This record gives sequence, C-alpha cells and structure tokens, in this order.
Amino acid sequence: MTSSKSPKAAFDNPLDTKISASTRFAIELAAWIAGPWAAADLAGNWLVTIPVLAIFVALPGVFSTTGDKRHVVVAVPGRIRLFIEILLAAVAIYSSLVVWTYIGAIAVAVIALAMFVAGAPRAKWLFSNKPPHWPLPTRQAG
Repeated sequence: MTSSKSPKAAFDNPLDTKISASTRFAIELAAWIAGPWAAADLAGNWLVTIPVLAIFVALPGVFSTTGDKRHVVVAVPGRIRLFIEILLAAVAIYSSLVVWTYIGAIAVAVIALAMFVAGAPRAKWLFSNKPPHWPLPTRQAG
C-alpha cells in the first residue's frame, strides 16, 4: 500500500526538532498524570481530577500558533502558546513533587530543562510573535 500524499504535502516546522517535540510531549504527559492526581490530593476529592485533566489536555491541544503545528484549532499568538507550555512544565514539576516526591520532581525538572534547551529556537520564534518563514500546510480537497 502506498501513501497518496506527495512529499511536498508534508509539513514540518524547521524549529521543532524530534528531541524538543518528544520532551515537550513527556512534560505534557507528566502534567496530565501528576496534575490531576495532585489536585485530588490537595482538594481531598477525586472528582477534581476530571475538570483538571480536561483543562490540561485541552490547553495544548486546542490553542496553537499558526505555522507551529499542522492542525490549528484556535490560533493564538506565539507568546500565548509559549505561556501554555511554561505553565504545563511548572504544573508537571510541582505536581510531580506532590505525588512522586523529590525523585519524580527532579526527573520531570530534568526533562523540562531538556525541553527548554532543545526547543530554544522554537521558543524564541514563538516569543517574537512573527509569522513563520517556512511553507504552511494547505487544505487539500478530499
């Protein structure tokens, strides 16, 4: 079976490397797992996990910057997207400290540091709020 997409149809943000994307996803996972768990511990009620998880999943999934991702649901300025990522990293580190002790928090903090170092060019572009200088994906009739 062959792919019907041509190589020109591919979309890649040249500032988003595999390392920066994978560490960013690892931080999102840590925030999605430890964040609701910590919220339940702090609130004393497991029902708090439902809206907290929904918010933490929706933030990076819904709000994107044009030129950063292939699919943009709600376009926001780059600085807003960068703030969302910093917020999720802070939540991941703090909540991992609450639920997994210092060892978990240190591991998550190291991943967050790797995310920020590997994603520095992308973060610089997001902070600048400039439009992308690479080709954007186009909608294909299907």
